[in-house]
Amino acid sequence: MGSRGKRYTDLGRRFDAQRQHSPAEAVDLVKSLATAGFDETVELAVRLGVDPRRADQIVRGTVSLPAGTGKAVRVAVFATGDAAAEARDAGADVVGGADLVTRVQNEGFLEFDVAIAAPDMMGQVGRLGRILGPRGLMPNPKTGTVTPEVGRAVVEFKGGRVEYRTDKVGNIHVPIGKVSFDRTKLLENMRAVIEELLRAKPAASKGRYVRAVTLSSTMGPGVRVDTNRLRISDEELAVPA
Repeated sequence: MGSRGKRYTDLGRRFDAQRQHSPAEAVDLVKSLATAGFDETVELAVRLGVDPRRADQIVRGTVSLPAGTGKAVRVAVFATGDAAAEARDAGADVVGGADLVTRVQNEGFLEFDVAIAAPDMMGQVGRLGRILGPRGLMPNPKTGTVTPEVGRAVVEFKGGRVEYRTDKVGNIHVPIGKVSFDRTKLLENMRAVIEELLRAKPAASKGRYVRAVTLSSTMGPGVRVDTNRLRISDEELAVPA
């Protein structure tokens, strides 16, 4: 068994994998179980009662994390003229028009985490669907990545706005920060994601909407969160760790 496997097994013995925790308990436990030699990402996984094979039950959008992600986000913008200048001024890492489309298409350039496009560029950017789509990088109006306000979008995504989307079995995975974040920051981000998912509930979703919630760090085991205690109050945020 490799070192990761042994460490993972040892961690699993330190807590009850079946026990349901409050959000604050889950955050504390995930932080205590994170023993890798780097600042692990904390991820929230939510299983929703939706059928993602039906277009009217796909849950997709963006959410702004109040405490940020703790990660440097590389942003590429497909734009020309004034929009390109606006994107550069806002801090975009890569900006281009037809030249950037060609670079992605012919050279396989993918050194970015988020792609934003001005609406007038989508005729050309659309050709990149087979490259960007499978990687979750295709600009889309529903996630605010096709917009005339490219500068604002750059600032938001660099400041902690993240995308979410149900996978093929109805799960959503969202990073909510780093293990080095204090409890309050992680709870603030967790609350923002939960509230956004509840707001985005499709009208066609029937039965129990939030089926299961798990919190984990990159190398740590999943900690189950009690779905009946998902509402995080201001009082809980104020409790010191």
